[in-house]
Amino acid sequence: MTTSSGTTTSIREATPEDAAALAGVHVRSWQAAYRDLLPGPYLDSLDPEERAAVWRDRLTAPDRPTVLLATEADGRVVAFSCLRAWPGEEPEESEESGSSHASHGPDGTDGTDALDPTTTAELAALYALPEVWGTGVGRSLLAASTEVLVTAGFRTAVLWVFTDNTRGRRFYEAAGWRPDGRAVHDVTGGRELEELRYRRELFD
Repeated sequence: MTTSSGTTTSIREATPEDAAALAGVHVRSWQAAYRDLLPGPYLDSLDPEERAAVWRDRLTAPDRPTVLLATEADGRVVAFSCLRAWPGEEPEESEESGSSHASHGPDGTDGTDALDPTTTAELAALYALPEVWGTGVGRSLLAASTEVLVTAGFRTAVLWVFTDNTRGRRFYEAAGWRPDGRAVHDVTGGRELEELRYRRELFD
């Protein structure tokens, strides 16, 4: 695809060799996107090498998720998404927050999750370098991710997004995702934040 800035990008599946590039996007995206949400010292302390080790382990695990990369013509990775089957109830770790969290339903009480893990997938992460925000890279990657889930036979997809992440919520809502009433609270970098679960039916 050609972005609004005239740059040509393509989308492919990640391999373990992409861990370092993927981690660089992950850290830089967090530092830019969450600058007003998380403490500056915490964001500045994020280590791409540590994150690369995490991604390398994930990409070599037997139950590895599907990770898609958006790359420019010279091969530079500028965005990625991470897809996996819904783990059931609440995930142990959110890619949005990077920490465990406690959940509540729309009535504010704890409860079991009605989602079916056999037909529900999670978009665990979608991040892009700040310089490609608004160019169409994210939209193309999200569309490709949805197509992968449909091909895999999933009928519903969910994701978590910080309540105060206005840019992120606008992005997902423009693609047809909507909050489903589920919320979680977690502590990241010493700050407690709320996340909302968004849902999209893949077969309308």
